Amino acid sequence: MAKKAAAKKQGKQPLVGKELLNKLKDLSHLSKREKAKECGYVVGKKVNLSGFMNAILEAKGISLDGDANSDGRGREASYRIKVHQNGQMVIGSAYTEKMGLQTGDEFEIKVGRKHIHLTQLTEDE
Repeated sequence: MAKKAAAKKQGKQPLVGKELLNKLKDLSHLSKREKAKECGYVVGKKVNLSGFMNAILEAKGISLDGDANSDGRGREASYRIKVHQNGQMVIGSAYTEKMGLQTGDEFEIKVGRKHIHLTQLTEDE
C-alpha cells in the first residue's frame, strides 16, 4: 500500500473515486486544467482533461460507456464510418475521447491498398 501512495505522490497514478472527490474540494480555487494536474491527470507534458472528467463522473457513479447497467437508450460507437459526398470521413468524439486525444494532437497518415493507418505524433517528432 505504501508503494501505491508513493506512486500517487509522484504523479504516476491519477486519483480516482472518493479520493479524487475529496481532493477536488480542497482545489476549488484552481482552474479545471490545474485541478487535473494536481490530481495526476498528466501524460507527458499534456493534461488529460478527458480522462480527468471521466474519472469525476465515474467517482460520482455516472457512466457514459453504456455498460450492462444501462437502459439501452442512446448511441454507441459502432467503429464504422462512411465517406461523405464531399470525400471526407469524420471520426466522432466518442473515439477521440476514448483515446484521450486533445485539440491540436497530430497524426501521420499512411494509405495502403485497402486501409488507412493513423499514427499519433509525439511532441519530440
